[in-house]
Amino acid sequence: MRIFGGWFFSLLTFTTIVNAQTFKTLVSFNNTDGSLTYYETLAQGMNGSFYGTTERGGTSTACEYNCGTIFRVTPAGTLKTLADLDLTDGSFPYSGLILATNEEFYGTTSGGGANGYGTIFKMTAGGTIATLHSFDASDGANPWAALVQATNGDLYGTTSYGGPYEGGYGTIFKISPSGTFTSLHSFDVGDGFYPYGTLIQATNGYLYGSTYEGGSDPSASCDPCYGTIFRMTPSGTFTTLHVFVLTDGAYPYGALVQAANGDLYGTTEGGGPSGNPGTIFKMTPAGDLTTFYVFCKESGCLDGEQPRGGLVQATDGNFYGTTTAGGTSGLGTVFEITPEGIETVLHNFDGMTDGQTPYGTLLQATDGSFYGTTFNGGPAGGYGTVYRLSTGLAPFVKTIPTSANVGDTIIILGNKLTGSTSVTFDGTPAIFTVNSYGTAITTTVPEGATTGTVEVTTPSSILSSNVPFRVM
Repeated sequence: MRIFGGWFFSLLTFTTIVNAQTFKTLVSFNNTDGSLTYYETLAQGMNGSFYGTTERGGTSTACEYNCGTIFRVTPAGTLKTLADLDLTDGSFPYSGLILATNEEFYGTTSGGGANGYGTIFKMTAGGTIATLHSFDASDGANPWAALVQATNGDLYGTTSYGGPYEGGYGTIFKISPSGTFTSLHSFDVGDGFYPYGTLIQATNGYLYGSTYEGGSDPSASCDPCYGTIFRMTPSGTFTTLHVFVLTDGAYPYGALVQAANGDLYGTTEGGGPSGNPGTIFKMTPAGDLTTFYVFCKESGCLDGEQPRGGLVQATDGNFYGTTTAGGTSGLGTVFEITPEGIETVLHNFDGMTDGQTPYGTLLQATDGSFYGTTFNGGPAGGYGTVYRLSTGLAPFVKTIPTSANVGDTIIILGNKLTGSTSVTFDGTPAIFTVNSYGTAITTTVPEGATTGTVEVTTPSSILSSNVPFRVM
């Protein structure tokens, strides 16, 4: 076990390194307000602020080095600790939160709870926590990944360890928003083990994810191998789609992302055709995988190495991500890569002023900028940071969820929405309400709506959704 801190142009050396874009450190944690933002992906709330967790830090003395925190930070960088976790309500949250359709946040802790193996919880925007499930090892242990809300309304997730098999290789589960828990799959060596990344639901309805190690491929002489990609139906039918054999990558950590062309993209922390430290791959929904980009193409790995977070496809069509090492200081990078495989380093972390070792997946917020965290570093003692990177992309709106039935309630996140005069689903108008912050709209999918772009007409502009909304 390891625990540590048709676009085929990818095999050519296309790397550009540029000066830092408009980069700002918003928060530098000081341990009292949190420490170590692990596999953190921030979540944008209904009030326009961002919500996240720190694995350690806070003021609770129930855990050595404290038990972790849940925080809120405004786009301007004002930090508020919402919860100091302890062993009772869960401890050591490795992953971020998600905003569900009921306007509450959901998350996991890797430790604590009634049995000491971690919890699933829900939280109001004000920080009131309710534990929904405590793992007991037989149903899984130590969830590291965030949850995902599927189109059926249930939340799906993984535990990195535990389950009924000897060795405890991890599980997949679902839980209703009210707390009804169901175990769906237990991993063994053959289908992979230690699932660390968050699941995604693709447009075909399947859930997709990865295991950090394991899998069996006798033709490649690795058993166990270097991780897998799998898919699962919402009811639990499981299929292994790909087994990594080192030359095509090794140790997939972060979540997959489904791109506009329908393919799935992801990263591996290691591997590559020449033993390189990390790759970007693309895979069809059926499981046909192609190595898309190989890191450390030149001396010093100036293009980055060892990506642990997933990718995000931004509103310009390009992919954005982070590496935990490499770059000019060897402390990690933020990069952009085009669909043609041209990589550009946008920021090199220096460890002191801006943090180092970014593990989590970036969030493109509705203001167009990217927000992320670093595991450690920063000027307040080296306990990690929250940062913003702006590349000039325009504001947009984001729907939660991105697909639903006619009549279902939908949340639309955005900025400066006060005074909006129209909301349309592929041209079909909907009745809506703007919240008091001017940062969210509540509406329902109107009769006659078809799959396409959601548009919001504000007093100053027309904002379009970042992905097409799918009417089921």
